[in-house]
Amino acid sequence: MQASPNLLSSHHVAVIGAGAAGLVAARELHREGHKVVVFEKDDQVGGLWMYDPRVEPDPLGLDLTRPVVHSSLYESLRTNLPRETMGFMDYPFVTREGEGRDPRRFPGHREVLMYLQDYAREFGIEEMVRFGCEVVNVEMIDSGKWKVKSKRKRLDDNDRGDDFADHEDFDAVVVCVGHYTQPRIAEIPGINLWPGKQIHSHNYRIPEPFRDQIIILIGASASAADISVEIAGLAKEVHIARRSAVDDDTYEKKPGYDNIWLHSTIERACEDGTVIFRDGSVILADVILHCTGYKYGFPFLKTDGIVTVDDNRVGPLYKHVFPPILAPWLSFVGIPYWTFPFPTFEVQSKWIAGVLSGRIALPSQEDMVEDVKIYYSELEASGVPKNHTHNLAHSTNDYNMWLASQCQCSCFEEWRIEMSHEILKNWRARPNMYRDEWDDDHLILQAHEDFNRRISNKASNGHI
Repeated sequence: MQASPNLLSSHHVAVIGAGAAGLVAARELHREGHKVVVFEKDDQVGGLWMYDPRVEPDPLGLDLTRPVVHSSLYESLRTNLPRETMGFMDYPFVTREGEGRDPRRFPGHREVLMYLQDYAREFGIEEMVRFGCEVVNVEMIDSGKWKVKSKRKRLDDNDRGDDFADHEDFDAVVVCVGHYTQPRIAEIPGINLWPGKQIHSHNYRIPEPFRDQIIILIGASASAADISVEIAGLAKEVHIARRSAVDDDTYEKKPGYDNIWLHSTIERACEDGTVIFRDGSVILADVILHCTGYKYGFPFLKTDGIVTVDDNRVGPLYKHVFPPILAPWLSFVGIPYWTFPFPTFEVQSKWIAGVLSGRIALPSQEDMVEDVKIYYSELEASGVPKNHTHNLAHSTNDYNMWLASQCQCSCFEEWRIEMSHEILKNWRARPNMYRDEWDDDHLILQAHEDFNRRISNKASNGHI
């Protein structure tokens, strides 16, 4: 089923989602000469960066028929990456003046949304977007094209909304729907009989509902750290259960806090409301808060089993982007995590756009399949579980540099790589203050010198 586009050919491409990944995919595809349609079910761009104070009726997100709230942002969220490495390489995330702008180096979520809106306006991407248009089915048809079925609301004179469907055929589809909406829940022996309340962080917005309660929080991510500290300001106690890099039996107070305790993993939950940890401690808790990540899901995508999601492994995908059998006509942007998301989306999109136009060649289908097999084997040999297939915590710079080499672009400057190491070092040294204190001012200076040079070069070439 694999085919190669004609040299420098232009294609009709559907991009699903107008979050950060969809916006940069649309821009790079358009720059490459493709005709682009972006499908977005909401009424504005931004994806998960659109804060929604609503929460779902099922606090764990287990009911697949529930009304879904797409965003997982909590009200106080700030980025855990600085502007210099968070923004698109071709559109620096610099501070801007104006009402509601956030000048901090690690800004709040509203500033990120405004940055994405600025990006969309700057490059005319909004004109490519069909807002209020949800994709419900994508499948390949006999002609080799992809049929995209979507639905949108149509309002009558009485202001009642009725869904109506539309179909359109495309040469290629780029999936950019993110993976921070469907919760993953920790498996805890005895939890079905435990009488307390459970919630996933997807449905956490503010700390007030946890006032004077005893909370057990499961997880060790950046959001888990933020939420635990925020809740501790109102809760009676917060007990954090996490897997440690060292298989120990931790039970201690978190340094600097009187009501936060660190534990090893949970052994079981009991019918009397207690939770027993592997370290032997027993806590009578009101709430278990799962900060345990998310599942990948593409319910609209029909590939006859060619692309599957198995224990959070989306595959097979060549370099986390192309299913070998369907390449280049189906691709994904934004599958890897523990990366620098926006720059990674950007260079993935450059690669996809260039491959579709014929400017960049993919390996043969057989070679891509073999590459995926080798990658899976290396993960297994290293003891990496299947559900960490797309975790690039230890290889994100190598991955981005490889993609950049495929696109023949020198967009990953040395300061970006150095700053990535400094960010991690600072987070470890100042886990509670890394967003407001740092020691890499020399790298910030290099970044802004580079940004100014890019802007100057674009202006001299007649476009920004």
